[in-house]
Amino acid sequence: MKEVLAELEKRRDEARLGGGQRRIDAQHKRGKLTARERIEILLDEGSFEEFDMFKQHRCTEFGMEDSHFPGDGVVAGWGTINGRTVYLFSKDFTVFGGSLSETHAEKIMKIQDMALQNRAPIIGIFDAGGARIQEGVAALGGYGEVFWRNIQASGVIPQISVIMGPCAGGDVYSPAMTDFIFMVRDTSYMFVTGPDVVKTVTNETVTAEELGGASIHTTKSSIADGAFDNDVEALLQIRRLVDYLPMNNQASLPELEVYDDPSRLDESLNTLVPDHPNKPYDMRELILKTVDEQDFFEIQESFAGNIITGFGRVEGRTVGIVANQPMVLAGVLDSDASRKAARFVRFCDCFNIPLVTFVDVPGFLPGTAQEYGGLIKHGAKLLFAYGEATVPKITVITRKAYGGAYDVMSSKHIRGDVNYAWPSAEIAVMGAKGAVEILYRSELGDAEKISERTKDYEDRFANPFVAAERGYIDEVIMPQSTRMRISRALAMLRTKNQQMPWRKHDNIPL
Repeated sequence: MKEVLAELEKRRDEARLGGGQRRIDAQHKRGKLTARERIEILLDEGSFEEFDMFKQHRCTEFGMEDSHFPGDGVVAGWGTINGRTVYLFSKDFTVFGGSLSETHAEKIMKIQDMALQNRAPIIGIFDAGGARIQEGVAALGGYGEVFWRNIQASGVIPQISVIMGPCAGGDVYSPAMTDFIFMVRDTSYMFVTGPDVVKTVTNETVTAEELGGASIHTTKSSIADGAFDNDVEALLQIRRLVDYLPMNNQASLPELEVYDDPSRLDESLNTLVPDHPNKPYDMRELILKTVDEQDFFEIQESFAGNIITGFGRVEGRTVGIVANQPMVLAGVLDSDASRKAARFVRFCDCFNIPLVTFVDVPGFLPGTAQEYGGLIKHGAKLLFAYGEATVPKITVITRKAYGGAYDVMSSKHIRGDVNYAWPSAEIAVMGAKGAVEILYRSELGDAEKISERTKDYEDRFANPFVAAERGYIDEVIMPQSTRMRISRALAMLRTKNQQMPWRKHDNIPL
């Protein structure tokens, strides 16, 4: 028996070495951790249970019959994050560059099936060069099987992708179908075709970073939801994110013990909105003063800064937050902001996470660039997302709520559950100046009369009371009591059960 046990330990040691010490050293030299080191940081200490440690490819083409490594380039299994079960796979760049083979894909598929069957989140750590060329269509078939499982799991269990090295070709489509993608600055990149292919086909000379680095995907393409400075920071932040998420679409929200009084008043909010209607202020201040212990996990912070999305907690329970940001483009809705917020709203609705919306929006961004870029359809995505969401929806209008953007931002008309307004709220078709110039065009030459008309319009609409008179606003509240009001509304809505008409699925304006 001793010999058998010794043989097992020997085989385990070989498998843990991946592609060997030389390749591990090369990985470290690039500033990257190995697949197993990443798992150790991500999971609770000692909780990782590995599957298929000894699995190897079956390829006999191009000399592959003489090249075998236990595990075949991916480490897969399950463990816990702060005591809650998660499934995961981590691609091992030291083995065939982490490339996907038929058996490599089978390991991922097994973990995907187990995660879905047991209704627990799945995390994929990517550091790989795409399909294994030597296997041809067998590798492509493996990709297709992985993709299909991503689709099956969508909206059922949270799926998180962490790009920690190259992610090219077929490898990019699995992360693209997951709920969140995070990258590491300077060491990770994603693209369908690499710089060499781009040079050959289009004659463009571009670096991997310029083509698909974290800076591109967090600011321009919106593919990635965030980027971190190194592997360790990325993995620790993923642990933090998982704490906000339920296990699946039928599980209750995680609830943490909290010492922040839900009835806390904050008098500084009474002066947050400036007296001048065009002067900006930072909406993040309101968010941080509303959530528990100023703990806010922002999603897509570097993209479409005119809208803020992220997770916080109120009374220890997760909420999704969407907020216009007056500091960027006056908080206007454009195509990018609409897509960003719509995606986030739909995620929250999938997993029964209540939505809190802070509104200060002067409308949709005008101009040919926006119209040619499909603003109408992108804006409709956000409208559709809010309208179809059946989770508790609480809205607070702090200042401007103009035009169609008022309707879109979780208004009472698209079934916002509780809609509050601060006394500084202005709910109107448009700002006073523009409205007067249309209503009293014939009087434009008389500055005194126009000034008088403008004041009349402001007196009529530069307040929340017309909307409140019609029941479109449930209550005009003191800014200092925002946290208390939201906390009470969330408690009241905890048993909300809204049913939509049966359908195979909706047809959101993609």
